[in-house]
Amino acid sequence: MSSSIRILLVGNGGREHALAWKLSQSPNVESIVVVPGNGGTAGLPNVTNNSAVAADDYPGLVALAQKERINLVVPGPEAPLVDGIEGFFRDAGIACFGPSKEAARMEGSKTFSKDFMKKHNIPTAAYENFSDYNQASEYLRTIKHNVVIKATGIAAGKGVIIPQSQEEAQQALKDIMLEKQFGSAGDEVVIEEFLTGDELSILSFCDGTTIKSLPAAQDHKRIGDGDTGLNTGGMGCYAPTKIATKALLEQIDREILQPTIDGMRKDGFPFRGCLFTGLMITADGPKTLEYNVRFGDPETQTVLPLLESDLADIMQACAYPNTLLKYVPVEVAQRFSATVVVSAPGYPESYPKNIPMQVAAAPADTTIFHAGTKLSGDSLLSAGGRVIAANATGETLRAAVDKAYEGVKLINFEGMHYRKDIAYRAFRDENKSEKLTYAQSGVSIDAGNDLVDRIKAAVKTTRRPGADAVIGGFGGEVDLSQAGYPSAPIVVGAIDGVGTKLIIAQKMNKHDTVGIDLVAMNVNDLVVQGAEPFMFLDYYGCSKLDINTAASFVEGVATGCREAGCALVGGETAEMPDLYTGDDYDAAGAAIGVMKASQRLPRKEAMIEGDVLIGMASSGVHSNGFSLVRRVVATRGLSYTDKAPWGTSGVTVGESLLTPTKIYVKSLLKVLGEHGEAVRGMAHITGGGLSENVPRMLPDHLAAEIDVAAWEHPPVFQWLRQSVVPVEMARTFNNGIGMVVAVQAGSEKEIIAALEAEGEKVYQIGRLVKRGAESNGCDLQNLGTWAA
Repeated sequence: MSSSIRILLVGNGGREHALAWKLSQSPNVESIVVVPGNGGTAGLPNVTNNSAVAADDYPGLVALAQKERINLVVPGPEAPLVDGIEGFFRDAGIACFGPSKEAARMEGSKTFSKDFMKKHNIPTAAYENFSDYNQASEYLRTIKHNVVIKATGIAAGKGVIIPQSQEEAQQALKDIMLEKQFGSAGDEVVIEEFLTGDELSILSFCDGTTIKSLPAAQDHKRIGDGDTGLNTGGMGCYAPTKIATKALLEQIDREILQPTIDGMRKDGFPFRGCLFTGLMITADGPKTLEYNVRFGDPETQTVLPLLESDLADIMQACAYPNTLLKYVPVEVAQRFSATVVVSAPGYPESYPKNIPMQVAAAPADTTIFHAGTKLSGDSLLSAGGRVIAANATGETLRAAVDKAYEGVKLINFEGMHYRKDIAYRAFRDENKSEKLTYAQSGVSIDAGNDLVDRIKAAVKTTRRPGADAVIGGFGGEVDLSQAGYPSAPIVVGAIDGVGTKLIIAQKMNKHDTVGIDLVAMNVNDLVVQGAEPFMFLDYYGCSKLDINTAASFVEGVATGCREAGCALVGGETAEMPDLYTGDDYDAAGAAIGVMKASQRLPRKEAMIEGDVLIGMASSGVHSNGFSLVRRVVATRGLSYTDKAPWGTSGVTVGESLLTPTKIYVKSLLKVLGEHGEAVRGMAHITGGGLSENVPRMLPDHLAAEIDVAAWEHPPVFQWLRQSVVPVEMARTFNNGIGMVVAVQAGSEKEIIAALEAEGEKVYQIGRLVKRGAESNGCDLQNLGTWAA
C-alpha cells in the first residue's frame, strides 16, 4: 500500500465532509481533491474543492485524476457507483474504493437485492415485485398486513414509503409509478411486509472476502419528532446502539453479513468498498431491510468520529484486488457518538437555497459537518435540504446527545429545523419509569370518581317526580310527563367545560375553536342518551373583559350550536379580578335536549353478548386530557408555536391541539331515526377515555371487548404514547375514537354505511362479551402495541 496517498473524493454532502475530515487526519494522505465539495470540505487541511469537472462526468474525472496523480478514488454517493464509476478508474489503472457496476445493483435495484436475499437464504421480509401499476394496486387490495412500498431504483434515500392506511398505500403507489415522484426509480416497485422492531444500520468495510464492521448505528428518517412526518435522507443518528449486543452482532455477521459477501463473490461480483446493511431486529431475529453500496448519511458523520484506525489504510486494503483487509486493524473508541442534522425550512418538500448562515467554532469532541452549504466569497450560504449537522462524542450516550444539541446552537440561519429527540429510542427503556400519568399532571381520574360516589347520597335527597336524581351517566334527565306535565317529553340536561385547553387558546390568541369545544362536549353527552339538543347556555368568567377575546369565543359557541342544531338562548359573563389573573378566562356551558321515552338510551336490557361495537373517528384530542398534554409538550421542550412534530401539514403545536371537538349530533340523530331499534347504546369518549366511558352504557353482566388495532390512530396520539404509558392513554384520551355505538349483531354494516353517508369515518372495533370477575367493563385487546 502507498505511503503517499492522493485521493479524489466525489460528492458534496455531509458524508463527503466527514470522509474528507477523517482522511485528512491520516499521515499517509498527501492531498485530497473533492468534486465538487461544499463549504465544509473547503476549510480542511490538504483538501481542495474542484467544480471544474462535473461529478457525473466520469471520463472528465479520470482525466482530472491523472492530472493530479490520484492513486485512490472514493465515490461518496450511490449514483456514480450505480452508473459504474469504478469501471472507468479500473480501466485507467487507478484504485477505487467502491463496488463494480454489477455489485452496485444491490442498491441500484431493490428487486435485484430482494431476489439475491431469497437466493442466498438471507433473512428478509416477505415481498412481491411489480412493474405494472394496476397489478400492484390490485395486490394491495388483497392483503391485510401493513406494507412498505419501495421504488426499486435509487431515490436519494427517500424512495421508501410506509403508508398508514389502504388509502395512503394506493396514493403512494400512484405517486411512485404514475406520477414518477422519484423518476425512473419508480418504474418498478417492491411491496414488502412491514416489519416491526428496532432498526439498525451497519457500515462494513469489505475487500471481496473479509468484512469488518463499524459500530451499529440507528438513524432517524422522519422529519418530525417521534418519527412523524415525511421521510427524509436522515435527520440524525447515534452509535453504538444499546440493542446491538455482542451476541446479536455475532448473529448478524453469521446469518446476514458474511453470507451476503460470500454470495456476491460466488455470483461473480465480489463487493469492495463500504456495504451499508439496513436491518430490523424483530421478535424472530434480525432481518435485512436493504443494502446500500456506500457510506450512509448521517451514519458516516456518526461512526467515523469513533474510528481510531487510519481510514486511508483501510480503504486501500479494500480497493486493491489482493484482499488485504484481514491484515489491517479496524479499531474504534469505546465511546458514544450522536449527530443532529439541521435542515432548510420546508424540507423534505420544496425549500429555499442561498440562505446566509453563521457557524461558530466548535469545542473539543464536537464537529460541525457541512452538507448543503457553499461559499460565496467569504459568505457561507445554504445549498440543499439537509444543510449541516452537529456531531459529538462522549463517555455516555446522554453526554454525546447533549453535546450534539449544544453543537446545534453554534449554527444559525433563518428557518432552520432539526429534530429534538435524536436517540429517543435508546432512552426509551430507561425512561419507562418516567412516563407520565394524568395524576402527575395534577388531575386524578380516581379522585373524580370518588367524589361522584361520595355525593350520590346527597344528590339522591333531591329526588322529585320525574327525576330519580341518580348521577354518573352522560347527562341528567327529567320526565316531564311524570312531573305534572301530561304527554310532555323527557328533558335531558348536560353541563361541561373546556378545561385547560383554554390555556393553549390563550397562548395562541385563538378563541373561536374552544367555543365549538364547549358546545360539543355538552351536546355529544345529550345525543348518547337519545336526546336531540334544542338549546344552549354559556358562562364566561374572566379577570378583565376583553371584548375581542370574548366575542371570538361566543362566535365559536354559535358555530357549535349551528353544527348541533340547537339555539344559543343565553349566557352569563362575569369579571372577577380577584379570582382570575391577567388574560385568564374560564368557560362552562349547559345543553338541554328532549326525547320520547321510547328513544331513551342506553337500552341495557336489550344488550346481549355478540352485539357489535362501532367506533366513530375523532378529530384529534378533543377537549380532555389537556393537563397531561401540556405536561408532555413541556417535557419535550416544545413551544406551542413550534411546528407540530406529529404532522406533515406544517401547522404548529398549538394550532393542531386546538382542532375543535367533533360534533356527532346530526349524523347520530339521523341513524337513530332510521335504525333506532338496532342501536343499543352510545358512549361519548371524553375524560376517562375508552376505559372509563364505554362501561357507562353497559349492564353489569356485560363488558366491551375492543381491539385497539382496529382503527387508524391520529399521529398526535402516536406522539403522546412516547411519553404516556398505554393504560394511562386508554383512560385519559379518546385515541382516535370519539364515539362508540353498540348495535345489534347483523345490523352493523347497514349502520356503518348510514354513518359513512353522513360523512363520518367509522370502524368496527369490537363486541360485547360476558363480563369477567376482573373486568372493569372495558377489555382492551392489543394495548401493548401502544407502547412506544
